[in-house]
Amino acid sequence: MNRRDRLSIGEVAARAGVSVPTLRFYEESGLVTATRDAAGRRQYERVVLRRLAVIRAGQRFGLTLAEIADAFAALPVDRAPTKRDWQRLSRRWQELLDTRIAALIALRDGLESCIGCGCLSLRSCPMYNRDDEFANRGPGAGRWPQPLR
Repeated sequence: MNRRDRLSIGEVAARAGVSVPTLRFYEESGLVTATRDAAGRRQYERVVLRRLAVIRAGQRFGLTLAEIADAFAALPVDRAPTKRDWQRLSRRWQELLDTRIAALIALRDGLESCIGCGCLSLRSCPMYNRDDEFANRGPGAGRWPQPLR
């Protein structure tokens, strides 16, 4: 592989539209990989630009870095992903995004009747948490944005 196939951390950051610290973070998180030259400087293969584009798109769609990393785990590490590899990844995300879209629609439709009226009815409010039964799930509205029943 010749020098033109490798990019410095600054070149990758500029071309991908991310900061150098963000690129380092992605590397530490295992989302991208780099090699080191004789002077110890990071060098990235050009294919990393596609991964970075997918990471940024996934984040814009509301995916977490953990979800992105999970999907990337199914991509080959010994070669650049093919169109078929990317199609498999997108199918996984499509199911996840469809589920989230349904939950957001339910949330939107439920907000009008719940918060819109201001009563927070204990009989029908999806946020009601009798006896703090959702405390072990962590902070926040633990029942939302789950689809309303």
